Amino acid sequence: MSRVILFWFCLISLGGYAQQLPNNYLLQDLDVQLECTDAINQMYNFKFDSAAIQFNQLKKKFPQHPLPYFLFGLMEYWKYLPNTENKQYDEPFLAYMDTAIDKAQVMYGKNNNNIEANFFLSAAYGFKGRLLSDRKHWRKATVAAKNAMNHMQLSKNNNELSPEFMFGDALYNYYSVWIPENYPILKPIMIMFPKGEKGKGIEQLREVAYNAFYTRTEAQSFLMNIYFNEEDNSTLAFPIAQQLYQSFPNNPYFARMYARIAYQIGRTDVSETISLDILKKIDNKTPFYEEVSGRYAAFFLGYLYRFRKNDLAKAKEYFLKAVSYSEKINATNVGYYLWSLSYLAQMADVEKNIDGAKKYYQKIKNSADKDHPTYKEAKKYLSSH
Repeated sequence: MSRVILFWFCLISLGGYAQQLPNNYLLQDLDVQLECTDAINQMYNFKFDSAAIQFNQLKKKFPQHPLPYFLFGLMEYWKYLPNTENKQYDEPFLAYMDTAIDKAQVMYGKNNNNIEANFFLSAAYGFKGRLLSDRKHWRKATVAAKNAMNHMQLSKNNNELSPEFMFGDALYNYYSVWIPENYPILKPIMIMFPKGEKGKGIEQLREVAYNAFYTRTEAQSFLMNIYFNEEDNSTLAFPIAQQLYQSFPNNPYFARMYARIAYQIGRTDVSETISLDILKKIDNKTPFYEEVSGRYAAFFLGYLYRFRKNDLAKAKEYFLKAVSYSEKINATNVGYYLWSLSYLAQMADVEKNIDGAKKYYQKIKNSADKDHPTYKEAKKYLSSH
């Protein structure tokens, strides 16, 4: 629950800056936008070395501006996303965001109405809050979220919205309604803030996804996740996932989301192709392709070969991979692990391998919540054998 509150604060902190910035701000400089867009595209495609070269050039040109340091921090954040349990990027991420905050504080000290300074202070503190809440550092995360909120000083009623800075406003509109609908305990807190419009938020995200420079890909990613997770509409999520994967084929997060959504809507051709590619990249030790992505891909392939192609040998191979990947990252109480074990147990039982089936079901009993279907299945089997 605390993570939800902090995440919402971070979204609000960005929402206050969805108005047109004056032309003398660096964020509105067309040459800088174009230069950053190329580097940001490299970042989203996990070509971090190429992105870093261009970010460093930006830092040399504008050593006292928070933008290059914020972008470096964002790059570390994307390194962390494929496996959020990996903490090796925490320290550089926090260092870059702290430097962006320091640079923005200097600008803010000269003029506390500086929109750009407030934007970077809000955004950097917001991202810090997101990571710190993931790490369960609640006090530090709360301080970061509060600092982000303190810099939300611009009016949300300005109608001259730039597609670039509409991103935060879009997230505010959507989540300020979605969160109290799904977490009623937060309703009293929400009364303090203007009510948003979910439909308008999605509309704005679509506009940002098509027309923005810096926030285009972030908007597409959020829109994909909103359709898939919050709106339970995989059909609308699919073309966005497809576009993200085609634009950034090296991005393991986009790859597994594309495979996952394709699996959900029955596009087994797509899910199979992408999942095989994910496993190949893991075998080739492609950077940032690891067990989290492998767990998804292996399960999708196991399901495909078990129920669509009736190739039990291949199905067993992939379900065992899904189990192995899950155990390596200690993800043993979630569906992909539990259902992989269930299907392995069922296949072992068909083969009259009772000891094998019992072994898989015992793993389920040791890991699953008692109300999970696989737990009930395992308990029933073990009690009768």
